[in-house]
Amino acid sequence: MFSVRKVKTRSGSTAVQVVRYVGHKAIIFKHIGSSKDETELTVLLQSAADWIEENTAQLSLFADQKQKLLVVDRGECIGVTHYFAYQFFMRCFEECGLSHLPGLLLDLSIMRLVEPASKLRSIELLQHYFDIKYSQRIYLKIPKLTDYKSDIEQCAYKVAQERFNEPFYFVLYDVTTLYFESFKADELKTQGFSKDNKSLQPQIVIGLLVTQSGFPLSYQVFAGNTFEGKTMIPVLEGFISTHPQTRPIIVADAAMLDDERLAELRQRKLSYIVGARLPNAKLTLVRKIHAKLNGKHGAMARFPSMHGDLVCDFSLKRYKKELIELNKLIQKAEEVVAKQELKIKVRFIRKVAKEKIELNTELIEKRRLLLGIKGYCTDLPPKLLSNEMVIERYRQLWHVEQSFRMSKFDLQARPIYHQKHDAIRAHVLICFVALMAEKYLELTTRLSLREIRYLVWDVTESHIQDTLTGEIFRFRSPTKDIRASKLADLISDWNLLPH
Repeated sequence: MFSVRKVKTRSGSTAVQVVRYVGHKAIIFKHIGSSKDETELTVLLQSAADWIEENTAQLSLFADQKQKLLVVDRGECIGVTHYFAYQFFMRCFEECGLSHLPGLLLDLSIMRLVEPASKLRSIELLQHYFDIKYSQRIYLKIPKLTDYKSDIEQCAYKVAQERFNEPFYFVLYDVTTLYFESFKADELKTQGFSKDNKSLQPQIVIGLLVTQSGFPLSYQVFAGNTFEGKTMIPVLEGFISTHPQTRPIIVADAAMLDDERLAELRQRKLSYIVGARLPNAKLTLVRKIHAKLNGKHGAMARFPSMHGDLVCDFSLKRYKKELIELNKLIQKAEEVVAKQELKIKVRFIRKVAKEKIELNTELIEKRRLLLGIKGYCTDLPPKLLSNEMVIERYRQLWHVEQSFRMSKFDLQARPIYHQKHDAIRAHVLICFVALMAEKYLELTTRLSLREIRYLVWDVTESHIQDTLTGEIFRFRSPTKDIRASKLADLISDWNLLPH
């Protein structure tokens, strides 16, 4: 920036100069004149101001700089950035109540949204894309980010309640696994049943609680060999202890719960809707269910059970699909029995002697009777929740599965490269923050993260430096695509682009 300076000369006059300060040193750009007369000095000072305005004016895209003009002949492009994308996602964090979190946590979460990579690579990309510099010593700070987990989950609850009007009558729960790049195991990262078909690599188990619309609320990290059924109670207890005013009905998959876990839920006076393991039911009950539904598409029925009520429905589409699969399995079993291939394990076969196997006709009958039928266990009586509502709530579990897909594919939460436990937990926390932003944008705009990435990344920002003054001006170039997209209203509300 230029300044007007008055300097006493040896002759006793006052010189008027246009200078620019670099540190404490004044560099003279223009000597306007000198005089001992106050009236003349006033004229010289005005001339100096006129010179600055004439030679340094800039045309700005921003409201508070409208009086400035950029002299094109003196403009030099010193770089192009994608800072708009950074500003966009940072504003999303602000809407989620996360802007008070450490900059490192937010910046690494933004990189999960923009271009997922290792922490070291993320630091490089932050500087490359957004001119944000971090030391590689950030690895020492990453484990401490876990201190903010409780605060982040409180923000998630508030956003779900105030922004999306979630009633919390029901919450959805499921688990997934995240594997490691290395094969070195310990008490946390260890081998277990892998949902990613990475049984030889150590993993961790993640239990995730979401709202009916799929917005993430809470999570916990468990050792890789933890039975998924044992994860739900700790996650629920953590959620309820933080929000004691809520007593949600838990919705979970059949693989999640066994008799022991259902008993624990009832002991804690927590209601539930879980998938039923109908193949494990007695044949007499299966025959009763089949007779009641009678192969009628959309038919529903409710039966008493040891876990409350058993709600069942029949789908013709499901029947046709399962029939094809069942016939293939039976055909395979018949071939194995015909050849008496004792070492081959297939379904619907039982061993009747040391060297003899035969078809398990009772099991085949049961599976034929269950074709097209799906069951749901609940402790809620029909006067509180109809059969239709039980089934409808259970079908919302796809929201949790979608969140896992978002984390694994969009945010690339796997594989995990960290070894220390705190760093592993910090990695999961960063992914959770990114998932909050992704789900917020999806529910607000109905756009996928891939679509949003394309739109915001297409907005570039040119940095032009005035070679005379050294000032740097930013010119943002919005595209027609983003102006016409579903993001337009949101960007307008956030005032992120010039009109």
